[in-house]
Amino acid sequence: MRKKTISIGIWIIVALSLLLTWILVGPGTAFEGKSETIFIPSDDASKERVLSEFRDKKILSFPAVFSLLASASHYGNHVKPGRYTVDKGTSVLQLFRTLRNGRQTPMKLVIRKFRTREDLAGYVGRQMEMDSAALLMFFNSQDSTRLLGLDTNTIVTIVIPNTYEIYWTTPAHKVIRRLHDERNRFWSKEREAKLRDIGLTREEAYVLASIVEEESNKNDEKPTIASVYLNRLNKGMSLSADPTVKFALRNFGLKRVTIPHIRAASSSPYSTYTHKGLPPGPICTPSVQTLDAVLNAQKTDYLFFCARADFSGYHSFATNEQDHFRNARAYQRALDSLRIK
Repeated sequence: MRKKTISIGIWIIVALSLLLTWILVGPGTAFEGKSETIFIPSDDASKERVLSEFRDKKILSFPAVFSLLASASHYGNHVKPGRYTVDKGTSVLQLFRTLRNGRQTPMKLVIRKFRTREDLAGYVGRQMEMDSAALLMFFNSQDSTRLLGLDTNTIVTIVIPNTYEIYWTTPAHKVIRRLHDERNRFWSKEREAKLRDIGLTREEAYVLASIVEEESNKNDEKPTIASVYLNRLNKGMSLSADPTVKFALRNFGLKRVTIPHIRAASSSPYSTYTHKGLPPGPICTPSVQTLDAVLNAQKTDYLFFCARADFSGYHSFATNEQDHFRNARAYQRALDSLRIK
């Protein structure tokens, strides 16, 4: 009888061991989707925060087991902040090791077109842990931007729109460094050679591309638009670019730029109607396609262009004022017919 009792006890111990092993290394997630993401902020990197994330997002089927592991290993004293993606079926032990070792899941920071430094900083701040004010402070500091050989107007030229894999906890100065490194990779020897061909610096090409970006969303005509502005620069003409007036006024919803608008923007160095040459900085973050359109600008004699009256999004180009005024009047009549002011 005693042997039988011992045997039953052994089987119970074995069964409990197998159960505990299964709980530790078997599928331990409780959520229904393919994955869940937990966030552990730097100012609240505690075991309690981790367990709260587990509870709120129903991460684990047995959170108490994780809590026991955390207590046994003093994990509460070594919680590493970050963004962690938990795949469905992850085991408790696997998740514990990931969090304990701080193996964050990189996030994708998708940077597209932004018109102002404030908009860019605000977007990055919403996607990452950092305060957008820290990034904006760097953009607005002459001392900081000078370290990169730029100023507060040209600092945005380090931003090459792309998808960046980056950690959620990356601080502002490292985000700047990452953008700067990506910018240096973008300006390859081939692109540098094209810069010399058109007679512009990196920053100047970026500024011109920002104007072209705002003029058209038709990639196939951007090299022609770039040629107009390059021709005007080479002839010492003002660029007279409507998007620079919108930027100067911070009124990006304008459908028609009129004389009163041009007058209102005249004191801004960004108005290319009243100031010759390129503005002191970009008016948006242009796409790679637009940057390359500037570098591969067509060889033309065009000095003017105007939106087509058919509202196709394309433009009519002209080599002289007479033809340009004819194109402009046709477009203005089309706007009038639709009562667009």
